Amino acid sequence: MSASSARAVARTCMALGMAALLGCGISACTGTSPQPSPSPSSAAPTGTSGTSGTSTGLQPPQESSDIPGIVEKVEPSVVTVLTSGGLGSGVVYGADGLILTNEHVVRGNTSVQIAFADGQRVSGTVKAADAISDLALVEAKRSGLKAAKFQTALPRVGELAVVIGSPLGFENTATAGIISGLHREIPGSAASSQSLVDLIQTDAAISPGNSGGAVVNSKGEVIGISEAYIPPQSGAVALGFAIPAATAVKVADQLKADGTADHAFMGLAPGTITPEIASWLGLPDTRGALVLSVVKDGPADKAGIKPGDVLISLDGKELGSAEDLLSALRNANPKQTVNVEYRRGTDKREAKVTLSDRPAQG
Repeated sequence: MSASSARAVARTCMALGMAALLGCGISACTGTSPQPSPSPSSAAPTGTSGTSGTSTGLQPPQESSDIPGIVEKVEPSVVTVLTSGGLGSGVVYGADGLILTNEHVVRGNTSVQIAFADGQRVSGTVKAADAISDLALVEAKRSGLKAAKFQTALPRVGELAVVIGSPLGFENTATAGIISGLHREIPGSAASSQSLVDLIQTDAAISPGNSGGAVVNSKGEVIGISEAYIPPQSGAVALGFAIPAATAVKVADQLKADGTADHAFMGLAPGTITPEIASWLGLPDTRGALVLSVVKDGPADKAGIKPGDVLISLDGKELGSAEDLLSALRNANPKQTVNVEYRRGTDKREAKVTLSDRPAQG
């Protein structure tokens, strides 16, 4: 596998039907239906704006083995999103017809079809989208929907995870497993995507067509939005990833309010340090985020950071990769000042960088 393909991610492969760009072994979970025309009995919408469950963090959650009951409870809130290039899944975010899905599911489309678990299918309009977080809102022409309940507290590793969506067009499909890990970044993804960081990992099967669907806990609360998976041909066994509910709710509320989402901006393009680059730059190892370019008069430029520098920590937290930097920025706020430690050649330096709002994408 070439280095360039190893940096690719499959969220752009909607046009390929089964979304199988194997780059770093990651595939987006968007797909096409195995049938000439998917049955109207699609998945149902989910998602209530800002609704979240409660968790003290002190008591272990009461797990339920009643997976059929969980599916029955959530299924009316999960939908199938059909576009001109394929299909994905979505979650009802508002009873008035607001659907939360992945940006890559609706990319390039202004109008879509939304199929519900009760067999109804209606038209929908893409209301707002954010490529940085890979989230989008679609307005379906239907009201009186059952909005999903979101649990914004992170789950614990080992908790039950049920994935509901439309893999390969098989609508209303449920798979089950556990939460396998938290705060995951996909190695090599920074070269082509800023969304594959700070993810929830699960061994519940996620496949093309699950994108934008629900990952729920034992209470039937949405804890994540299905995002990507590593396919078996890359040597993986049940490696799926989801956007945490806290991120989904924060971005969805911002998109609903004014059509945009706020993101901290450092004003640089990070890159992966290969052994060859480390040798060429005289670095002791491949850890850190290589600065490939700097935006003129941006935050990093004003702080004196230059192309070729290697960022090694942010506010005291070590940066092992470009993805670590993107994850750290995901949790930072515009106007926040951060302490950056970096290498320039053999010298170690420090800088204070005042982050800005990410400029609107043209």
